[in-house]
Amino acid sequence: MLDIETHTATSAVGAGVGALRASLLDEASGLRPNDLAGCKLDTWIGRVKGIEASELPGEYARFESRNNRLAWLALQQDGMLERIQGARDRFGAHRIGIILGTSTSSIARTEEAYRELDARGQFQPEFRQSDVHNMHSPGLFVATVTGVVGPSLTVSTACSSSAKVFATADRWIRRGLIDAAVVGGVDSLCLSTLYGFNALQLISSDPCRPFDRRRNGINLGEAAAFALVTRPRPGEEAPFRLLGYGESSDAYHMSHPHPEGRGAILAMKQALHSAGLEPGDVDYINLHGTGTRANDTIETLAVASVLGNADRPAPTLVSSTKGWTGHTLGAAGMLESVITLEAMRLGVAPGTLHCEQRDESLCYPVLCGNKPHTIRIALSNSFGFGGNNATLAFGQPGD
Repeated sequence: MLDIETHTATSAVGAGVGALRASLLDEASGLRPNDLAGCKLDTWIGRVKGIEASELPGEYARFESRNNRLAWLALQQDGMLERIQGARDRFGAHRIGIILGTSTSSIARTEEAYRELDARGQFQPEFRQSDVHNMHSPGLFVATVTGVVGPSLTVSTACSSSAKVFATADRWIRRGLIDAAVVGGVDSLCLSTLYGFNALQLISSDPCRPFDRRRNGINLGEAAAFALVTRPRPGEEAPFRLLGYGESSDAYHMSHPHPEGRGAILAMKQALHSAGLEPGDVDYINLHGTGTRANDTIETLAVASVLGNADRPAPTLVSSTKGWTGHTLGAAGMLESVITLEAMRLGVAPGTLHCEQRDESLCYPVLCGNKPHTIRIALSNSFGFGGNNATLAFGQPGD
């Protein structure tokens, strides 16, 4: 169990939680026709406005990349840097950990470097960045800008990456390695992922419509989201709390979930068990809900297997929020955790944007439009390639 003292998110719907709340309440998608420089694919994307103009301060120039610019933009929202400074003053910089998730790190910068090779086939001087061309670049960058010197880890388990950061933080804190952690996820758009998913025939040329009978693929997005988590302290209540988590790997196929949803079921059941919850305690689930035919079908099968309460007078509400932001890959776990926390704060279960003709063959009914709803207990699912699955359980004080 962890206290979530503060959180922030920057995505296609805007910078900071204020923009996120407004977008959720207005049911306003941040998706746009693909306008990423150098990409000619006919699709929609969740591009963050302002990254191109958000240059890194001179002292951090060695970290120059789209991904680190996005992290820097997000860290400046909602007082996040100031709250981390407060934690440093309280615990000491060496007693705070950094655990981030990403799937591609700064690969867009690497793509750029290869396009600009010199006459000898070598990187130009400005691209010789050992702290950028590696998967741990987000962790190195955030540690540098925050002044945190405790243990640092970057997790890369595809789309579950930044959900797993909560589990790692809990284990580190319980074992006394640290007293607090900056957890987060950062992933930015790049040609490798866009053309890679297109090669898998998973990209939709329309705004994605999870759980709609006409769904035909995903829209990729980018995001950076962070939270500051600590051990619960007697007499002090944080706004939200991580109650439990579940992790699994079904190892069924590199890119296809187990057809019976075994890994997803195991992750959800573990999350409930670790939180001391029963299925009927859950008010809302933010589904992984990518918009592909197989993933959406299998996830509802798994949800029905775990909850089994679709026929109750007040069943658990479930939806996908990727119609707002696109699929942000390694940042999705943290971004959708923040969305879930904001839904709890607002008392609104988000609908599934663009799901206008709900697929009635699915095993569990999905919420299509926003619905006022008291959410005391919520789950958030993140399921990735290679069968890497994670489910998080969140609650408010007193739960």
